[in-house]
Amino acid sequence: MLGTYQMKKILFIFSLIFINLSGLTNAEPTKGNALPAAIIGNADPLAGKELNYFIQDEKTSGYLAIPSTAGPHPAVILIHEWNGLVNRVKETADSFAEEGYIALAVDLYSGRIGASRDENISLVQETLSKPETIIDNLNSAVEFLKNHKDSNGKVGTIGWCYGGGVALSFALGGEHHDATAIFYGRLLTDPEKLSHLDHDFYGTFVENDRGIPVKDVEDFTRALRAAGIGTDIHIYDEVSHGFWLYVDRNPEINTGPAIDAWSRLKVFLENKLK
Repeated sequence: MLGTYQMKKILFIFSLIFINLSGLTNAEPTKGNALPAAIIGNADPLAGKELNYFIQDEKTSGYLAIPSTAGPHPAVILIHEWNGLVNRVKETADSFAEEGYIALAVDLYSGRIGASRDENISLVQETLSKPETIIDNLNSAVEFLKNHKDSNGKVGTIGWCYGGGVALSFALGGEHHDATAIFYGRLLTDPEKLSHLDHDFYGTFVENDRGIPVKDVEDFTRALRAAGIGTDIHIYDEVSHGFWLYVDRNPEINTGPAIDAWSRLKVFLENKLK
């Protein structure tokens, strides 16, 4: 008989096939329709700190941002896109710290950043060929955050694109955590496999996404609901893949949907983690 941990690893592997030095931030949380400064290209200098939370790989370099207010605080793991842990993701970690979350932006590429489409594809293929390393990396992130002196013990994951697919896979095969939010990540639509999930899901998708058809999102949503998993999933038209993390690429079109997605995400995380 397979143990629980072994079974979780099998589910994780299967799903991947388819798919200032103190670290404190001092800015105020967003209010009303305001978006995080990071995603509109208006972030302050990085206020968090680099650290290796995954001791099995000395090249791993994550980024930790901590609220300036007294804890305990909930925590979030940010999982980067296909190009690696770039500054935009680190800046977004700072933004989540401003909202009252201990934010750890993980590094799944051992410190490497893709500088071209070909390099990004190579990094994705390399890491997905070693799914057990991904699950060990993220398990270490969960453990680090749960044991942090300012943590309330609750952890959620947030992933974009490649990171969204990884976040879904980790929800199936990783250490227990309390919520998952995915932005246009690769999906599973098998109700039996999704029935192994044990927490609610947030999802933001776009109609104009060649990699993730609307039908897949609809099937995914139905399968989650059939399994009794709470959902907040929305498909936006007009905008394109990647719109939320880079609102500033097309602010006239991206801002409205980004505000709505951000409002939904804040409510979701507050309900599940605080």
